[in-house]
Amino acid sequence: MENIRNFSIIAHIDHGKSTLADRIIQHSGIIPEREFRNQILDNMDIERERGITIKSQTINLPYKAKDGKEYLLNLIDTPGHVDFHYEVSRALASCEGVLLVIDASQGVEAQTIANLFVAMEENLKIIPVINKIDLPTADIDKVKQQIEKELDLNPNDAILCSAKEGIGIENILEAIVNQIPPPRGNIDKPLTGLVFDARYDIFRGTVVSCRIFDGKIKPGDSIIFMSTNSKFIVEEVGIFRLNKVSVRELSVGSVGYIIAGIKDVNEVKIGDTITLFNNPVSLSLAGFRESKPVVFSSIYPVSSEDYESLKDALAKYKLNDAAFVYQKDSSVALGLGFRCGFLGLLHLEVVQERLEKEFNQSIIMTIPTVQYRFTISDGQTLTIDNPLYYPDPSKIKKCEEPYVNMTIYTPEKYFGAIMKMCIDKRGINSKFNYIRQGQMEIHFEIPLSEVIFDFHDKLKSLTQGYGSFDYEFSEYRESDVVKLDILINGDKIDALSMIIYKENAYKRARGVCEKLKETIPRQQIRIDIQAAIGSKIISRSTISPFRKDVIAKCYGGDITRKRKLLEKQKEGKKKMKVVGSAIIPQNAFIAVLKIENE
Repeated sequence: MENIRNFSIIAHIDHGKSTLADRIIQHSGIIPEREFRNQILDNMDIERERGITIKSQTINLPYKAKDGKEYLLNLIDTPGHVDFHYEVSRALASCEGVLLVIDASQGVEAQTIANLFVAMEENLKIIPVINKIDLPTADIDKVKQQIEKELDLNPNDAILCSAKEGIGIENILEAIVNQIPPPRGNIDKPLTGLVFDARYDIFRGTVVSCRIFDGKIKPGDSIIFMSTNSKFIVEEVGIFRLNKVSVRELSVGSVGYIIAGIKDVNEVKIGDTITLFNNPVSLSLAGFRESKPVVFSSIYPVSSEDYESLKDALAKYKLNDAAFVYQKDSSVALGLGFRCGFLGLLHLEVVQERLEKEFNQSIIMTIPTVQYRFTISDGQTLTIDNPLYYPDPSKIKKCEEPYVNMTIYTPEKYFGAIMKMCIDKRGINSKFNYIRQGQMEIHFEIPLSEVIFDFHDKLKSLTQGYGSFDYEFSEYRESDVVKLDILINGDKIDALSMIIYKENAYKRARGVCEKLKETIPRQQIRIDIQAAIGSKIISRSTISPFRKDVIAKCYGGDITRKRKLLEKQKEGKKKMKVVGSAIIPQNAFIAVLKIENE
């Protein structure tokens, strides 16, 4: 154990975490130069396109230090977005130390501080690293001041590096082996292992990533997952290089994988404790909780014929993403589909893109919503995430919606615009302070429903990309929300219904009606588009019908002939309206979704 070091790299988005991981892996020499590629730990196309880490990765690296000793470094990479905060905390719980990477030109930002607090909660050794020192805009002295004032760390301990140019990598590796403590534990105690990740292998079943805190595990052992009481026989254990490398056993202090014929990834909970069936540990490790979705949306195939294909794609996707939940759903307008739950809006976008790119699915997603709590007249409490199940308004005594505590970091000059945006989004209890000259920290309490749509895009637009934010769930608070229905020629289109704050209902209703008027093509009958709260119509648009020129054949002559033809046409239109139904193209549903981002 003395020669093992378990560490992670934490940073704000785009501060160079993946690039630094690349240089450390290159330095270890486990990959030939001709096989190396940038962002080598990011396996998914979407991770490479967006430059973010979505799925946690682990790699075991040999390193010969200047003192001549051979060390094994376990790099446990972490996702880089607030949606995956719980996964980050479990990965950090598997480490003894972290590299806190800070961009030399951007300085300390929102997630830098958020991730630092998580590392502090786990009592980890924190090594500050100032990255991108080769940039012309780098201000090392200013960043060191921030490290001292905002992070309360010793700026003299900060290591200067440029991950892109490979500067300072040797110093970082020496700091890892000299400053991060070796793992502790007792090999003679009952097996105690922390599950920090899991993924599905189509040939071997679920591959469990774990850190061993006490005891040891080897093939043939009977293990039990303490949160589910599921029992399995271990088939293989090993360590992560770029590929899985099987070993004889995993002992205390090690980080590796376990394969035990687990057919369903849902049987493995992130943060769970693994122990031996015959010699179990008495208490599970602290910090475990179930991942709960906070954003909900329905997914439908563009063509109803593709329903079975979408069903198979979701089942396969679910094998690699235990946090994603779904169940069957149906809509009068869109047919059969699935109601899905996500950890956040980024998670929703990731699922959507992976279904389209990896599984070749053409899908329509309904407007994302959050979970609302309704207390009805008989005292019963209902939790609703789908507008279809909105209770009878006459029976609602109280409605509550989730609020989050938000922290925004921004240059001072954008303060006014951000305050206005947050107030427009029902932000309350604002606080702000100057964290350094020209840089501000703003705190707001904001409904989650206002954050999940376009908050990130608007903040980046207002601050020219310099603003950043982080948030955490606070509590449910009483709110005045209503169900907004969209009607086409008097028929409710259930796929377009939404639960919305009452004061915003008119503005949203008008936007939906106008957008549908632009996207639904003219037809032989008049199309009335209405937005209603209950029986009250609050907005409408009308698409005029095509009109055939029935009097074109009349040249001159008595006006009564023309009137007779027009009256005949009018009667025909009435009959069409009674038996006809407006045709709504698929892109109309997508167009309504985009209103949220305007």
